[in-house]
Amino acid sequence: MTITVLGAGSWGTTLSILLYTGHYNVTLWTYRDDHAKSMRETRFNTEFLPDVPLPDDLHISSDLASTVNQAEMIVAAIPTQYVRSVFAQLSDIDLSDKIIVNVAKGIENESLMTISEIIEDCCPTVKARKQSILSGPSHAEEVSRNVPTAVVAASPSIETAKLVQQTFLTPYFRVYASADLRGVELGGSLKNVIAIAAGISDGIGFGDNTKAALLTRGIVEITRLGVAMGADQNSFAGLSGIGDLIVTCTSKHSRNRYVGEQIGQGRKLSEILKEMIMVAEGVATTKSVYELSVQYNIDMPISTEVYRMLFEEKDPHQATEELMTRDAKIEL
Repeated sequence: MTITVLGAGSWGTTLSILLYTGHYNVTLWTYRDDHAKSMRETRFNTEFLPDVPLPDDLHISSDLASTVNQAEMIVAAIPTQYVRSVFAQLSDIDLSDKIIVNVAKGIENESLMTISEIIEDCCPTVKARKQSILSGPSHAEEVSRNVPTAVVAASPSIETAKLVQQTFLTPYFRVYASADLRGVELGGSLKNVIAIAAGISDGIGFGDNTKAALLTRGIVEITRLGVAMGADQNSFAGLSGIGDLIVTCTSKHSRNRYVGEQIGQGRKLSEILKEMIMVAEGVATTKSVYELSVQYNIDMPISTEVYRMLFEEKDPHQATEELMTRDAKIEL
């Protein structure tokens, strides 16, 4: 199989290597000519995955149309807010026979679309049954070192999900299959907002009790909105829901948790983002989640307070006090 990976960040690069070791013909695409040239010459992605060598036969390109035309499977590892600008360039290409696997996690700000919806909106030839998402607790820093990892591949067509499952499966990268693309897509996106909340808790200096409460009540919020948007409730108890939530809220590799931690220590969001090389998807997604909660009339107190701390500069201590002194509730 010929596979093109769109996006040469740490995750796209890691998955390119993983697929290459599975004996596929893989091309890694980056939008920058100088980045492609550097990787071809050094056989390292010094910007995003500096310690992992690129195989000699892994193709690297900055020519979007040619890499997509030759591919049987397209893996989209593009930050959410840039997906539209990339796929808009592919609107005239017939993608009807190609499997498209999204591996990013977010919701577009302007449209409030998930990534699968953005791709279909940009490319009318894309078949819904050939769209898939690969999601779960899977930091590139660990997968690139062959640390045992489990994720889920989801598609409206279980046959497509199983094909993606078999394509990515390795002895250290275990892939489950699901027919709930909606739930898996939303689980991976919404948990990033809760991860920012967990980071804020760490930055303030709260403890394990607080973190456990945020994760537990956070998955309740995520599930509420997901079900309202058409997802299967069970997906949020799986790898793309609680599994991804745990790792993103606790890991030193989590960019979303890091942003929250810095906010909790009193820094401004603009300062934090200015010094980051890689994208923390949860920042933009927080805006989308806030708007979706209003649109669907879903109570999401943690996500709402994260929105106010990020974009209205609300004091984290005040936000915590207001969360803790809400009216008493029945748990379930």
